[in-house]
Amino acid sequence: MTAGRVRHIAALGSSYAAGPGIEPVADRRAHRSARNYPHLFAERLGATLTDLTAGGATTETITSTPQRLMFRTFPPQVDGLPADADLVTVTAGGNDLQYIGSMIRLGLAGRLASRRLTRPLGTMLSRGGVPRASEEDVERAASGLAGVVDEVRGRATGARVILVDYLTVVGTRTAHGRATPFDEPTLEEFRRLGAQVADVFTRAAARTGAELVAMGPRSRDHALGSPQPWVTGLPERLSGSGLGGAFHPNAAGMRAVADAIVDHLRTSMPCADSD
Repeated sequence: MTAGRVRHIAALGSSYAAGPGIEPVADRRAHRSARNYPHLFAERLGATLTDLTAGGATTETITSTPQRLMFRTFPPQVDGLPADADLVTVTAGGNDLQYIGSMIRLGLAGRLASRRLTRPLGTMLSRGGVPRASEEDVERAASGLAGVVDEVRGRATGARVILVDYLTVVGTRTAHGRATPFDEPTLEEFRRLGAQVADVFTRAAARTGAELVAMGPRSRDHALGSPQPWVTGLPERLSGSGLGGAFHPNAAGMRAVADAIVDHLRTSMPCADSD
């Protein structure tokens, strides 16, 4: 399949695909932007899009468990997968390891701890620190992501499945600052957790034969603290909508992901399904 032959795209995944904080909003309750990478990618190819992404999604809520979000219950995302989709993108697994959620929590804790009146709340939020994912945790998330691929292939039998991993958030040049209120040990822990999330995608791709667009390596020079970051830091105003988009792709990041998928389609042949 070449890029020009894609007719119907479906997108599954969490907020890293949905695009919270990027205007215009397609579905406020799902924290889904109309300028996320699935929309940009579909526009580039002139394809129909079914966007099922939702903030907070895990591999389980994509495949089997309804998700409660903003006073609305979303059915498992695969339930809405069109049988005639010929390409399906998947970005999920980070929430299985509490990756970005813990970054928002500890970023908020660091900001609150800088003020005397809010320091106790910051201390409370910082308890537990960065989640330390075990080998079993990583393997469970990888199995969950592989399960998403299997579900897609069972429901959209002609679809090409592309796993799209997370942009690098904390890079080698990311340092403590207003938008990144983490000390160096915490930053290093997030680098470790980010590498484990990337490993989830690598394992799932190897296990299923699904294609992988590895955005982690592609975005290393665009992490927080770089001249042109593809992700946001902690916003100045700690409002609900602003916090929801913290440490997520910005508009430039979403364009970079869409570009990477188009490049991948132009330069690769579909991988054979694994048995």
